Amino acid sequence: MPEYDLRERTKAFALWVIRLYTVLPKTTEAQVLGKQLLRSGTSVGANYREAYRARSDAEFIAKLGDALRELDETAYWFELLIESGILPAEKLSPLQDETNQLTAIFTTIVKKKKGNL
Repeated sequence: MPEYDLRERTKAFALWVIRLYTVLPKTTEAQVLGKQLLRSGTSVGANYREAYRARSDAEFIAKLGDALRELDETAYWFELLIESGILPAEKLSPLQDETNQLTAIFTTIVKKKKGNL
């Protein structure tokens, strides 16, 4: 997958999270979880872009590590939205799948980069 595809894919993921936030119920619980989700879900792409422009392999690995942590946090907020009953699992299933796919891709990239050092 060319690098620009991941840049676009992570931006599309962020936009997906933004759109989800806009349709969340206006309850305090949903808004608190939603704002956390908004922060973590949109920073995945920002961290990937920083990694893409890294000045060294170590910086690249560190920034992708940050993106992986944000993906894991995003997965957590999805779980809470479902388990609290705020959203049905079916509504979040595609986003959870994309979170898992991006996690797998980034993990593979980090492992390969570390193996090349």
